[in-house]
Amino acid sequence: MKKILIMNGPNLNMLGFREKQHYGSDTLQSINDELREYAESLGLEIDFFQSNHEGELIDKIHTVRTEYDGCVLNAGAYTHYSYAILDAIYAAQKPFVEVHMSDIHKREPFRAVSVISPACIGQICGLGKKSYFAGIDKLIEYKGE
Repeated sequence: MKKILIMNGPNLNMLGFREKQHYGSDTLQSINDELREYAESLGLEIDFFQSNHEGELIDKIHTVRTEYDGCVLNAGAYTHYSYAILDAIYAAQKPFVEVHMSDIHKREPFRAVSVISPACIGQICGLGKKSYFAGIDKLIEYKGE
């Protein structure tokens, strides 16, 4: 693992302002800053991408195939219904870890369903911003199957 992508979907640009009981008070930028420092301490190159638009997320997922060794993905609400993102992950043919800051299994019933998880090497949820760090660790530990 040399170069990874951290991707965030819709409304995650509003971290620090929205539903602090679920997502905490850290902004996306402050989390990214911590993740960059962590990745660099591990000798990893790291890029970040956030979009509120499904097509932009899909286009970026396609780049994982040729530009990255793996991806940590918080697809936001697209997690629960975007078969297009599922297909894009499969097409990328690289390891993806699905992450969520809140515990999606303890929230509204629709949030417990992840249509993207079959294409991912794991799902990490409920750890707040630490979910992203655990996602990086999962990518590093992944040996392929």
